[in-house]
Amino acid sequence: MDNCIFCKIAAKQIPAQIIYEDDDLLAFNDINPAAPVHFLIVPKKHLATLADCTVSDTALLGRISLLAPKLAQELGCGYSVDASGTGQGGFKTLFNTGPDGGQEVYHLHMHVIGGPRPWRRSLA
Repeated sequence: MDNCIFCKIAAKQIPAQIIYEDDDLLAFNDINPAAPVHFLIVPKKHLATLADCTVSDTALLGRISLLAPKLAQELGCGYSVDASGTGQGGFKTLFNTGPDGGQEVYHLHMHVIGGPRPWRRSLA
């Protein structure tokens, strides 16, 4: 897409603080973070919304879902359970879909949000 900001970031036409990249996915810090850790995972393939995904995108969506906890852990907000069974840490994952879902950029992206709470603002 010619005017898609995330396509331009993936094509290295617009700079971003990239924290992960492979052939299919890119992860970078959100420019307006809602928490101490807030990054986006986007496919390099342009998909406008989660609602536009089909069964052919299953593997891509799975890779996004598996990458989120890996990067959250690397950035200090992973989730773990100690020997007593008590959970520690954690993060939120979020896909905004469509105008009523709060989507602002029409390129599929997962927000990964974490760090000590309370966060400055809520993303529901």
